[in-house]
Amino acid sequence: MNNSKILITGGVGFVGSNLVLEILEKFNPKEIIIVDNLLSSETINLVDDPKITFILGSISDDRVLIKLPIDIDYVFHLSCYHGNQSSIANPLQDHENNTLTSLKLFDWIKNFKSIKKVVYAAAGCAVAEKKYGVVNATKEDAPISLYHDSPYSISKLIGEFYGNYYYKQYNLPFVKARFQNIYGPREYLGAGQWRGTVNTIWRNVTPTFIWKSLHNEDLFLDNQGESSRDFIYVKDIVNGLILCALKGKEGEAYNLSSGVETTIRELASSILQITKSKSKIILGPKRDWDNSGNRFGDPSKSYNELNFKAKFSIEDGLKKTISWTYDKIEIIDKIMRKHNYFRNLG
Repeated sequence: MNNSKILITGGVGFVGSNLVLEILEKFNPKEIIIVDNLLSSETINLVDDPKITFILGSISDDRVLIKLPIDIDYVFHLSCYHGNQSSIANPLQDHENNTLTSLKLFDWIKNFKSIKKVVYAAAGCAVAEKKYGVVNATKEDAPISLYHDSPYSISKLIGEFYGNYYYKQYNLPFVKARFQNIYGPREYLGAGQWRGTVNTIWRNVTPTFIWKSLHNEDLFLDNQGESSRDFIYVKDIVNGLILCALKGKEGEAYNLSSGVETTIRELASSILQITKSKSKIILGPKRDWDNSGNRFGDPSKSYNELNFKAKFSIEDGLKKTISWTYDKIEIIDKIMRKHNYFRNLG
């Protein structure tokens, strides 16, 4: 990636901003073009570097697309309408910010001659088994159900379908990086604009549990805490994205996963232990909409073909994330409280 022009959609977001920092640290890019409409991100995450060009707006906007240079070398398509529950609350906005963005981007760049790789942030949840209890690690060739829990899951799959189409029809060098449950620094609770539900504020389970633990608030666990996920630290994810760009085979999918199944109760207990919190764990029923109770990814293909391996244990990753959260606690509080939700609570 040395001396390359790199486009990152969603480059102000949690994963995107960490990717920008990693590229600047490990490589000497000619230019990094960031496109972000700040729907679920904050300008505090915009990396300040003379090699960065920031374009405010959606990648589905023709006025944004026309600003892109035609000599781009690498594309990381990370922008999305964040979260299952926000997509359930507003499927049309999910379509606009997940499905349409991918189609417009791929169609616009399909004839760019200099592109070496287009890396798409796919979702491991979209191909995982829809069941509770004992599950197998999800492989890249797992069967895909026609019944999904959320518009978000559907739109992430459609992004794969469109990318596959442009790969077959136009030789777009498309690679699918299937994410698991990412956590780590630079994920600000409440980031971006109000998206219809309180999940705009609370976002993912790990930062939510950390925040509540630091404030000695009770942790509410769905499905008695027995649901499980594959938690992977953000530094591992960005390393995997870079490996997908440099070594990934066109048309292929790669699980960026730890390969470790962790229950939500185990996650909560670890956070409480590290923070020495007085919070209590409250066990509740499963979420009505969520049929993907237990899942984790199989990273063996990524290891064999990309030499990708998650380096951070969940304990080490949580310690780093908790430390970052504690350092940023006043900033996070301010970002969370900008939403009407808190004002309405008095």
